[in-house]
Amino acid sequence: MRGAAVEAAFRAACADELAAPKPGNVHVHAGGHGMAVDDFLRSAEASAPALCRAGARLGERVLEAVTATRAAVGKNTNLGIVLLCAPLAMAAEASSADLQPALERVLGRADLADADAVFRAIALAAPGGLGSAPSHDVREPATVLLPVAMAAAAGRDRIAWQWANRFADVFEIGVPSFLRALDRWRDPVWAVLSVYLRFLAAFPDSHVLRKHGIVLAEKTRLDAVSFETRLQHCAGPALLLPDLLAWDSTLKAAGVNPGTSADLTVATIFAQRLQNVLRGGGNRC
Repeated sequence: MRGAAVEAAFRAACADELAAPKPGNVHVHAGGHGMAVDDFLRSAEASAPALCRAGARLGERVLEAVTATRAAVGKNTNLGIVLLCAPLAMAAEASSADLQPALERVLGRADLADADAVFRAIALAAPGGLGSAPSHDVREPATVLLPVAMAAAAGRDRIAWQWANRFADVFEIGVPSFLRALDRWRDPVWAVLSVYLRFLAAFPDSHVLRKHGIVLAEKTRLDAVSFETRLQHCAGPALLLPDLLAWDSTLKAAGVNPGTSADLTVATIFAQRLQNVLRGGGNRC
């Protein structure tokens, strides 16, 4: 029963993220970067069974989810989502209480075969700005465990940073931001947007940083700070929608996609939904 609830939580988290008007990223108001909402919905459907398959190993989940996505849509739409959500799904299966301690155990048990499968998944997805690495290159067989490889990449990739730091951004930034915004607005759309802006304002998005450099990544971060402040002080978040969509168009015209912030947002909503499943509250935000 829990396996079905975990899979439902994953699909719902992916849909929740798409419903929010996240500037620079794909959402229900506008596609972008050669992708549309339907690409991400089909990716979630394709990847969910492998990612959430009870009893599967971590590396298997990641590689099979990425392979299924590639077969379904022919492009990289969800590598970051898969890398973040596969360990969370596995942790939910093993936990009867809090998710984060179970997640630490999942990451700690990953062996060299898991690392090799994750390396192959990353190489298959071929994310923008991947390039080559001076050590632990994903195009070569893995020779170290995943925590070591992810720690080596953490300085240039905020998703790798999560693996090396107990998913601290998800649990210490994302989930509290989501719960505060949901309590205030009573609407998951604006709570999801709040999480996205919080991540985008907290640090330069590593996807933007790899593709465009620090100057544009920092400008994007500062613009997010401004919008986050406006959201916190506005009478109603819908009033910001025209300005959010205008910024969205500007970012997309420049090819700027804060994909890491979007992936962290999905992981946050997934983690919150899973925590509710573990506490017997069902698959809800």
